[in-house]
Parts: sequence; structure tokens; C-alpha cells
Amino acid sequence: MGGWVYIVANKRNGTLYVGVTADIRRRAWEHREGQVEGFTSRYRLKRLVHVERHDDIRDAIHREKRIKHWSRNQKLALIETANPDWDDLYDTLN
Repeated sequence: MGGWVYIVANKRNGTLYVGVTADIRRRAWEHREGQVEGFTSRYRLKRLVHVERHDDIRDAIHREKRIKHWSRNQKLALIETANPDWDDLYDTLN
């Protein structure tokens, strides 16, 4: 089973959350609708700004853990490489 690593934000250069899921559409919708209690709902992290598909969920989990330990500047660079305008990628999901 594959997986996704994702980053949600509240605005450009705002608060970031790095997560992993097997179902990116459902998980992104949960963030958008405030269904995920805790950090993401407290800071209103609804904008999906980065996604990575992995064929194996274990690879996705490993990548998520690595990204979580990166500096903020490294995370910002990752987002801006593929999504320089910080568009919400939710509508691009298949």
C-alpha cells in the first residue's frame, strides 16, 4: 500500500504541519474542514501546499520523519521548489 507525505499551512510562510497518510484526499479534506483536532485545527492549517506520493507507506513514513527534523528554511524551500505561489493543491488531487 502506498502513502503520501504532505504539508499543510495556514498562509504563505505561515505555520506548517508535516503529515503522512494513505488517503491524501480524505486527509486533506479533514484538515480543510477542521475535522483533525489538535495542532492543525488550533492554527487553522487548511491549505495543502506540498504532497509527495510514495509506492510504499513505509517509505512515506520514513520521509515524513526526516522532513519533520528539517529546519524551517529547508521546509520552506521544499514547498517553494514545486509550489512557489503556495497554491492550495487540494483541487489537483485525483
